[in-house]
Amino acid sequence: MYKRPARVAAIHDLSGFGRCSLSVILPVLSAMGVQVCPVPTAVLSTHTGGFGEVEFRDLTDYIGPALAHYRRLGLEFECVYSGFLGSVEQIDHCLDFFAAYPDALAVVDPVMGDHGKPYKTYTAAMQRRTAELVAVADAITPNLTEACILLDEPYAFEPLTQQKAKSMLARLSEKGPRLVVVTGVSLAASGMCNIGYDKERGAFWCVDCDYVPATYPGTGDIFASVLTGGFLSGDSLPIAMDRATRFVETAIKTTFSYGTDPREGVMLERTLHLLGERDQAARYRLL
Repeated sequence: MYKRPARVAAIHDLSGFGRCSLSVILPVLSAMGVQVCPVPTAVLSTHTGGFGEVEFRDLTDYIGPALAHYRRLGLEFECVYSGFLGSVEQIDHCLDFFAAYPDALAVVDPVMGDHGKPYKTYTAAMQRRTAELVAVADAITPNLTEACILLDEPYAFEPLTQQKAKSMLARLSEKGPRLVVVTGVSLAASGMCNIGYDKERGAFWCVDCDYVPATYPGTGDIFASVLTGGFLSGDSLPIAMDRATRFVETAIKTTFSYGTDPREGVMLERTLHLLGERDQAARYRLL
């Protein structure tokens, strides 16, 4: 009997140029055998990272009616996955989606800032309300800046000790999610890595990454998407973290080797096939 692929409602913005948000989420999850049903929160001509004045169309008033239509159709989703949001009203719509599908895996990528600062569009009210999304999530994927915002503490510019890293993960899990992954963490003992915590098992994990002297938009979206695809295919937390870390690292290194404009994002087209290669040496370790 035919078994349909796992289905994800992906609540994110769509940037037409720059390889981020839905333009990378769709191919990544599709390559992993997952059906993506995009729920765009906004449409932009490019991402906002250096291409000048952007053409922007807000789709806040689309999200609620889209959910109502899906409910009338009786559509089911195995996962609801939210990312960058443009207003408090969009947070309300996300909460409605999560409530409508209580049995679906709830993944929240709390896209609020980077490099120690919140994004200009992410107001203090939105930062506070994002905690409500975190509270209903099964898994969250903040970077270090966003983790500090969620914990209402200063950004850690110095490398974290193992004890501080574990404390951060555990305190984030106390806000609701069963699985916590914090990306872009510098550990005093081992350098750059992604760290995670499985609350049910009480297990802390770490996957080391190689440093590349370049920053590309969309890598957080790609990481969270590979992680989500891993969960939906039955991966444990450390295996999903390892898969996501290796893929993003390879995409970054590949792109850096060509010397393309970093604003264009990573060369996903040259690395997407690697998502089908499951038998690779694992690098995850206990934290």
